[in-house]
Amino acid sequence: MDVIEAMETCSAARYLKPDPVPQELIERVIYAATRASSPGNSQEWDFIVVRNPETKQKIRDLLAPRFKAMLAGMPTTGQVTSRLRAGAMHLAETLNEVPAIIFVCGPIAGAWLIQSRASYPPDAPIEQFVWSAPYQAAQNLIVAARSLGLGTTFTTLQMFMESELRKLLGIPQQIKFGVP
Repeated sequence: MDVIEAMETCSAARYLKPDPVPQELIERVIYAATRASSPGNSQEWDFIVVRNPETKQKIRDLLAPRFKAMLAGMPTTGQVTSRLRAGAMHLAETLNEVPAIIFVCGPIAGAWLIQSRASYPPDAPIEQFVWSAPYQAAQNLIVAARSLGLGTTFTTLQMFMESELRKLLGIPQQIKFGVP
């Protein structure tokens, strides 16, 4: 599939198959993610791939009850909202069954010294520049996955359990992270 078709048909997939995804495809979508443009060619991104069933179960167990409680407090109006809520809840409840969870990470501005990496601008990193690189990488990852017939979705699940995820996955405080 060409890139335009992949972009045109790249909708959020919240009902994902549990079928295994070969390691080569995971590596291919991450490689595509690293081809994203970044400020000053800083390439400020890292990827955490979670495939371990026990770790995925722990993530699911942290997320599902919190997400359910959050949804319970939100108003329910309209058919689209109902479908979105149902899809998001389904994803939260079955997250342990997905073949892989990929966290896209980037440093918080000012943390570039800790990372021993170049940041943009090098002498005074600006948060918006630094964090824009992982967003672009995540978009490339999602489009590449679609072109290979893999379903993905951006999610904000880390918001509901950031400190626990940091501990579980060993993510330092100076790193921001998200999930495409």
